Amino acid sequence: MSLAPQDLFPQAAAWVGSLENTFPGKPIKDSVYLFAVLEVGHVLSLVVLGGSSILLNLRLIGVGLNDETPSEVHRNLRGWMWAGVIGIIVTGLLIGSANGTRLYTSGAFSAKMVGLLAGIILTFGVTLPTTRNDGVMGVGSRLAGLLGVALFLLAIWVFLAAKLSNPGLWHVISAGGLIVLFATRGLTRIGYLAVMAVMIAAQQVMTHIVVKADDYAHLDPVNKGFAWAFVGAILGFGALQALTAGRTREGGPFVKLMAFAAILVWVMTAAAGRWLAFA
Repeated sequence: MSLAPQDLFPQAAAWVGSLENTFPGKPIKDSVYLFAVLEVGHVLSLVVLGGSSILLNLRLIGVGLNDETPSEVHRNLRGWMWAGVIGIIVTGLLIGSANGTRLYTSGAFSAKMVGLLAGIILTFGVTLPTTRNDGVMGVGSRLAGLLGVALFLLAIWVFLAAKLSNPGLWHVISAGGLIVLFATRGLTRIGYLAVMAVMIAAQQVMTHIVVKADDYAHLDPVNKGFAWAFVGAILGFGALQALTAGRTREGGPFVKLMAFAAILVWVMTAAAGRWLAFA
């Protein structure tokens, strides 16, 4: 099932096709360097916004800038976050006007857009107000968190349906695995490392020895099975750490789980954007 914009909004085909022949799409497309400059600006804006969000959410999880209170980190990074989101929107619209036809046929682009919306909701509806209040999450932020997570899961589903692009979800799985590694403590971290080591070794044996490298009919189901197994282990240990840690000065388990989702949504959005080339 394809979930590219052309499948969701077929009536917009003529309008999308006209973008590259009108202002500002045509001069950007015809320029030798302008499109590349906008691409760089778009990536840098995503790095600024996503990086700031990651630092803030790691602080809510209890990892990273622990010598500063969440409100101090918020005060230092909120300007960068606004600059990042404005940069993403402006450069994204300009890039889209010069590359509309290609984006219109890409399922990865749909995943990126849904992920971007989820990231903005989680960042500005949950992360910023929660860090500003030193880990105290109000009712509005909780509702925004539930909406953001629902959209994040929708973006994952769209990414899964994107042909040739869904392997990019391994980036999201890897990022989740690293976050849980740094967030876990004591015996939980030891158990987590042991489980991850066994699963990684098993995957290598299955995909390099048991199944031949060119046997895609059997290789793909094996890799998909391991992907779901890794997701289950990562989420399980992440939830275990959040629940056993209880409430800390950064917030309770719900705050930490929302922070975890807010980090991963930016990783997924970046991955979907980079995998547009394979669509």
